[in-house]
Amino acid sequence: MPPAVPSPILRRRRLGTELRSLREASGLTGEQVIERIGWASASKLSRLENGRSRPDPRDIHVLLDLYRADDVTRAELTAITREAGDIRAWLKSYGAMTEHQRSYAELEAGCAEIREYNPVLVPGLLQTAAYARVRIVSARLAEEDTDPQSIETEVNARLARQALLQTADAPRYTAVLEEGALGRRAGPAEVIREQLVQLCELAACPNVTIQVLPRDATIGDWYLPPTAFSLYRFPDPADPETLAIEGGFTDVVSHDANALNRYKMVFEWLGTAARSPSDSLAWLIEAAETAAPPTATYGSPAAPAQRRGISERLTER
Repeated sequence: MPPAVPSPILRRRRLGTELRSLREASGLTGEQVIERIGWASASKLSRLENGRSRPDPRDIHVLLDLYRADDVTRAELTAITREAGDIRAWLKSYGAMTEHQRSYAELEAGCAEIREYNPVLVPGLLQTAAYARVRIVSARLAEEDTDPQSIETEVNARLARQALLQTADAPRYTAVLEEGALGRRAGPAEVIREQLVQLCELAACPNVTIQVLPRDATIGDWYLPPTAFSLYRFPDPADPETLAIEGGFTDVVSHDANALNRYKMVFEWLGTAARSPSDSLAWLIEAAETAAPPTATYGSPAAPAQRRGISERLTER
């Protein structure tokens, strides 16, 4: 099961931000730090402050001495340095993982809250294996990459990420889904039905909220969200909130406060325009129960919940 701790990448970013703040508070430039410490390359400090390299505890101690960090700061940053260590060891609990899946796993790990909106897809943390396979295969066709082994690696990595929602300290997760994203264009009928069933079951989890946005809903003052996005908040308020914008073949990750505030406002508009969580669950149950009857799904057997009423299964939970 994936670790319920922040990823080393997040810790490196936090460490870099803190080191930069300490240097600036000391009135030192990067060049002055390099000269006083005697490092051969100025890029070494730059990589540390930008969270792009694995920190050596000895280097961090030297910097903390130079900046005359107090005992509390020293203890905190020493702990963060340990957590920012070997990313390979951290990733072992996920199994094989593509670079794309790893980038999202790094954002999700240790989150206190995740909020997601997608106009055309079910977000990766909610996907069934069959639905994920359809999405990955269809995207790979556009990239002319249909290697079966790499496709299954990506499917399995996506499923490994989903364990995050079942941990003891699972994050608060909210998703706003477009009604159209759950329609016939998203995949074979049996795949969509299985996905609807899984959404019903996930919506019943205490830490998961799913809202369905009707096709004719008015968002804000006729606002039209241009793309999918996710918002990540962490337990430690000093860890920067993060925005991920999904742009099809290119994703953008930002910590910019102005951008974050705009997307937070948009998410509030979306939640207000969408059906309430209880009405959304009722909509999902009806959609699942009236969808095509269960058959052999796209690459996976029919889910047990498909063989009887969804409402009955949820009542038993």
